[in-house]
Amino acid sequence: MSKALEKTYDGIVIGAGHHGLILGTYLARAGLKILLVERRLTYGGGLCTREVTLPGFYHNLHSINHFHISETPWFKDLGLDERVTYITPRYELGQAHADGTALVLGRDLEESVANIARFSPKDAQTFRDWNRKAETITREIFLPERYAEPLPQAEREALLKRTALGREFLDVASRQPLDVVRELFENEHVRLLFLFKVSLFGTWLVDTLSKTSPMGSVIRAFDLESGYQLCQGGSFNLARGLMEAFIAAGGTYQPQVDIDRIVVENGKATGIALADGRTVRARQFVASTLDVHQTFETLIGREQLPAAFLKKLDAFQYTAWSLFGLHLALNESPRFAAESFDPNINRTLKWSIGAETMDDLYAAHADVQAGRVPKIVQFGSGPLSLLDPTQAPPGKHTTYCWHVMPLDPDIGGQSYEAFKEEFADRIVEVFARYCPNMTAKNILGRYIYTGREYVQEMINMRGGDIFMGAFNAEQVMYNHFGYRSPIPNLYNAGSSGHPGGAISGGAGYITAGIIARELGLTPWWTPWDARTALEEHARKN
Repeated sequence: MSKALEKTYDGIVIGAGHHGLILGTYLARAGLKILLVERRLTYGGGLCTREVTLPGFYHNLHSINHFHISETPWFKDLGLDERVTYITPRYELGQAHADGTALVLGRDLEESVANIARFSPKDAQTFRDWNRKAETITREIFLPERYAEPLPQAEREALLKRTALGREFLDVASRQPLDVVRELFENEHVRLLFLFKVSLFGTWLVDTLSKTSPMGSVIRAFDLESGYQLCQGGSFNLARGLMEAFIAAGGTYQPQVDIDRIVVENGKATGIALADGRTVRARQFVASTLDVHQTFETLIGREQLPAAFLKKLDAFQYTAWSLFGLHLALNESPRFAAESFDPNINRTLKWSIGAETMDDLYAAHADVQAGRVPKIVQFGSGPLSLLDPTQAPPGKHTTYCWHVMPLDPDIGGQSYEAFKEEFADRIVEVFARYCPNMTAKNILGRYIYTGREYVQEMINMRGGDIFMGAFNAEQVMYNHFGYRSPIPNLYNAGSSGHPGGAISGGAGYITAGIIARELGLTPWWTPWDARTALEEHARKN
């Protein structure tokens, strides 16, 4: 091992996923001596791209579609556009139907409205009316709050109530997203695609069935200016760019570090004790980006935590489903039978495939809640190599299928490996129903990657939870787990903090500003502030 673990640092960051890399880079550039440690040999967490089928075919095994990344404050502050390229497809969301029609939403308002009008002129007008409001809300409220420490609920609501738009935002966010979509739209296909747009993982209901949506994600049903992007060459390239920035800032990275515990002396976090008996000291702070139970139960110990905090820890919930992933190497990119209705369906970033009605959606939700294998196959997919040719050899293609699944589904006496192959066959059958070229001849190779595999590798993803914390109303915005801990100098900078899981960079970015402020540093950047943003919104409106 290198001699990195024999030195003393100003701060130690545990976990080299994107939150840890962002946090470490900001503070290293602020002049602190930072050590970033990782249990695994590789880094990047869910930013994982591998050649798992055939050479030259790059598959993103976890995170694929990244929301508005190139416009985030940390992407700009850290100069990542010099190291990483993002592709912003013209068409973001698409849904083909068994009757040969397809509904596609893109970045252009008039084009999207016209597409909706083919299914329902009333729904098209509803979307146009809401889009006007949603673009302002997203720009002035949703995105600024996404990258700022949440205000207390009472203060936030008082600020938002100062404008008509803020009051409307509060009203829609106080209701179940599913109800909002059902109430506003009449056409079944339109409703389905807007639920796909609102949900963090398309075609799924968990985050749309919360009684309220405090973060306001329901507003994402109506905006078009912000949206999902694709990291050129594969998602790992974002991790690579972040690691390059961290090293350039003077940070020190050490992989394969087996931490026994976080050292607490005189009531303060002072370093990490390793399984081999060594201790690495941190003069000013320790920040963990691991899941909350690893951080506070395994590395701190319940005996060192106050009762009120233990109660919060015990109440913390994880997402109650996992992902069944099928990654395909192809001769041709999928071509929909519905291309004759709308040829742009073939080039849409995110496809919702298999669900024809709201009842189909409910049936899958009920099956997974009950621990059953879903009877109706419905999954998210996309033409990755068609949008980014660097992800496959010249003239060849890749795609993926993400299907919700219980971590341990009831498969009777069948072996899990046999179940995996059989369910993958079912997915391909449904794919071929919509895309006639998705035949055995077109599929050059396939790789199945399920919750059972990824929880062994990504132990943060407890119970198969890819978000490392449920996106329910009780755990987002002002109800999030928090960046600070009861132990001075110990910070929680992972996905349990606002704005939650997926690739946002928010928790790492926000925690960097908090640590800098609490250490008395003058940040070299301008941390986003929710109060300032909402006051500015009130002045403008």
